[in-house]
Amino acid sequence: MSTAPEPGDRGTSTAPKVPGILSLRFRKVGGGLPDSAGFEGLLALLGALTPVVEAAPPDGALADVRGALRYFGLDVRGLASVIRIRALALHGVDCAVGAAENPMLARMAARRAAPGTTFVVPGGGAAEFLADRPAAALDGVGAATARTLCAYGLDSVGRIAAAPLGTLQRITGVRTGRELWERAHGIDRTAVLPGAAARSIAAERSFPRDELDRERQRRALMSLTEELGARMRGDGQVCRGLAVGVRYADRTGYSTLTRSRTLREPTAHSAALTALAYRIHDSFALQRARVRGITLRAEGLMDGERAAHQLSFDPVDERARRIEAVADRLRDRFGPRAVMPGRLAA
Repeated sequence: MSTAPEPGDRGTSTAPKVPGILSLRFRKVGGGLPDSAGFEGLLALLGALTPVVEAAPPDGALADVRGALRYFGLDVRGLASVIRIRALALHGVDCAVGAAENPMLARMAARRAAPGTTFVVPGGGAAEFLADRPAAALDGVGAATARTLCAYGLDSVGRIAAAPLGTLQRITGVRTGRELWERAHGIDRTAVLPGAAARSIAAERSFPRDELDRERQRRALMSLTEELGARMRGDGQVCRGLAVGVRYADRTGYSTLTRSRTLREPTAHSAALTALAYRIHDSFALQRARVRGITLRAEGLMDGERAAHQLSFDPVDERARRIEAVADRLRDRFGPRAVMPGRLAA
């Protein structure tokens, strides 16, 4: 007899659960992200196997391959191997692949997969996969929510899943508590949406050697905020928050720390993005760390026309926004390096 942890849950089903959703992360052989042309080629590669492919630029994608498994007579590991071999041979790109029964679990599995490997969450195995994961590993749980949960002893996904729904709602709010409870039980109501607008965009800067100079790290961050800000403004988008990832050398080789924070208001204004990116970078307290690369992700993308901007009487801010608009027009006409902050041109 199947049981549902909560009455009235719509996520339960007697149908067998098949790990038919793939989450892929792409890295060029030797390091670095694929360029835009290479990324489009990788999406076309996936499109030759299944029409249900959702881009997650600049380095990822989701693919619903349940139909492809039946068509090619392969299991999910076999199909993932075909994808990796083709990506390596045709584009010089290696893949880390996560496979699961829904997009959320597939993304989490992909984060545990090493390049050139596939991590599969078997059908019906969500509870075992999630149980020992830290609270912050769960999709949608940011640093602030994780701290709140840990303060109540809910420091793992297994403990969150064991908590009553009402308790979670009292701690985090009615809507957030329901979403948290569902995700902790491996329930994800989203689907892979072909051609869907990206919910985030990202860019990366790699250093040729381990970098200890904090000023050079901050210059890399500024170049990332300038790049993402210009991309969002060109597409008429704004973001709700930023995530900074720092790859640094440690005793085991290299590790990556990632932290995210929410902006005071959705924006694509480079100065606001830079200020928040600097605060996140400072919070790592990696003064003596040997940094090899920095990644910046703009999260919660939305149409800029739907975002409210708090009017300001600060002439400096208004002047900066006018200069930014002029600089964008010059870049469109003369190229991305036609105008840049003096700190980056030095």
